[in-house]
Amino acid sequence: MKLYGFPPTRSARVLWTLRELDVEFEFVNVDPGKGDLQRLEFLAVNPAGKLPALVDGDFIVTESVAICLYLAEKYAEKGLLPSALRARAEVYRWLLFTATELEQPLWRMTRHALLYPPEKRLAAEIPIARQDFLEMAMVMEKHMDGRQFLVGDEVTVADFVAAYTLDMASVRKGGSLLEDLPRLRGYMERMYARPKAPPRIAEAFASLRR
Repeated sequence: MKLYGFPPTRSARVLWTLRELDVEFEFVNVDPGKGDLQRLEFLAVNPAGKLPALVDGDFIVTESVAICLYLAEKYAEKGLLPSALRARAEVYRWLLFTATELEQPLWRMTRHALLYPPEKRLAAEIPIARQDFLEMAMVMEKHMDGRQFLVGDEVTVADFVAAYTLDMASVRKGGSLLEDLPRLRGYMERMYARPKAPPRIAEAFASLRR
C-alpha cells in the first residue's frame, strides 16, 4: 500500500488513519512547491493533480475522506467505523459536516488570502467565510458537550478528519479561530495527544524549513 502525500496537507488524515490501524504502507512524498503535483508520474495516479492518493494493489482511491472510509471498512475489525447502522450514519454525518461546513470556508479564506493570484483575491470573502466557519463550528462545539469523541465512546475516522480540520482553523494568520470554542480546542488537543497522531500542521511546516 502506498500513500502519496505531503505532511502538512490533508494527507495527514490518511496518515493518521493508517497509523491507528497499524497498517504497513509506503509514504511517497509529493511536494506541491516543487511542481510534483503536475508530474506525469503523479497525474497517472490522480489526474486531478491533488493530494492525497492511496494505491492499494491495483486499486487507487483519492479524496482524503473517501480514503479514510475505505481503510476503516477494509480493516473493519479495528473498530474505526461502527458496525451499527445508526452509529455509522453519525460518522458519515460528521465526516460530511466537517468537509462541507468547516473545511470549505477555511479554504475560501486561504484561497483569497494566499493562494489565488493577487488580482483574483477578494478581501471581502475572508470575513464572510470566517463567520460561516464560526457559525458551523459552534454546532460542533455544542455537540461535544460531555463527549470525548464525535460518535459514541470510541474513536472513529470522523475524529481524525475533524481534528485535522480544527488544526487548520487554529493556524490562521490572524489568530486561531478556536479561541471562543473551548470544547473544540480541548477535543483537538486530546486527539493530537494520541500516541499515533501525526505532527500538527505548524510542526509539519516547521520541519520542512529545517
